[in-house]
Amino acid sequence: MSGSEGRPSAGHVPTEGLTFIGNATVLLRLGGFTLLTDPNFLHQGEHAKLGGGLRSRRLLDPAMDIDELPALDLVLLSHHHGDHFDEVAIERLDKSLPIVTTPHAARKLRRQGFRRPVALRTWQIHRLTRDDTTLTITSLPGKHAPDPLAKVLPPVMGSLLEYTSPGRRPLRCYVTGDTLLHERLHEIPRRFPDVDLAIVHLGGTRIAGILLTMDATQGRQLLQLVRPRTAVPVHYDDYTVFRSPLSDFRTAVDDASLDTEVVYLGRGNTLPLSLLEEEL
Repeated sequence: MSGSEGRPSAGHVPTEGLTFIGNATVLLRLGGFTLLTDPNFLHQGEHAKLGGGLRSRRLLDPAMDIDELPALDLVLLSHHHGDHFDEVAIERLDKSLPIVTTPHAARKLRRQGFRRPVALRTWQIHRLTRDDTTLTITSLPGKHAPDPLAKVLPPVMGSLLEYTSPGRRPLRCYVTGDTLLHERLHEIPRRFPDVDLAIVHLGGTRIAGILLTMDATQGRQLLQLVRPRTAVPVHYDDYTVFRSPLSDFRTAVDDASLDTEVVYLGRGNTLPLSLLEEEL
């Protein structure tokens, strides 16, 4: 399917749905559960620390500041990198907030004073229950760089969120994290053949000419592999290290015959998840 534009929010944080804040930061409200992905609240002109003395300048402001967030049940952190967990998050997130992430990031978070990181290895799960609803988070394979450069970048994970409530088929959301297309991703559609929503990290990030996140072509190939019903691209124009603009991804999607509807959300806009439940 061809893409469609996101639905604007009404000047407040919606009670349900996916709200795009900027970069890879998304607010997800699934039933009674509220999650934040990859908190990055630096402002335009400020620099994210990428390690090894490398920095990248932020080009666009986030749609909201960290103090405007609703109460959170947890943070989902794909990896501990300066454009995914910045100084603002370190200083101003509640240190008792659970943060589901990689073992590498969990160790770093503990050193930074966070008391409840949840370390998941690939295919391990973390489950939350509330009344008669359940949210299950499964850690999925990710690869941030080709070998041997992968050894100097923080390990990254994707995530599969599965929300279940009585009388409905589970709602499945795949958050890719900063991964490249690689062989281990083929296991995802075998284990989870019915993905309702994919949040796809793009940007074609390059450092020293080496591709570190999916560009337009790899993003299209991922959609052809996983075949989610709906996809929302993120992580494509906030920083100077991005080399593959969203326009390239739009072209790649339009030129392909996809079973996926791609929704392009502007910052601060929300995709109501009830639109996905209509297909359940």
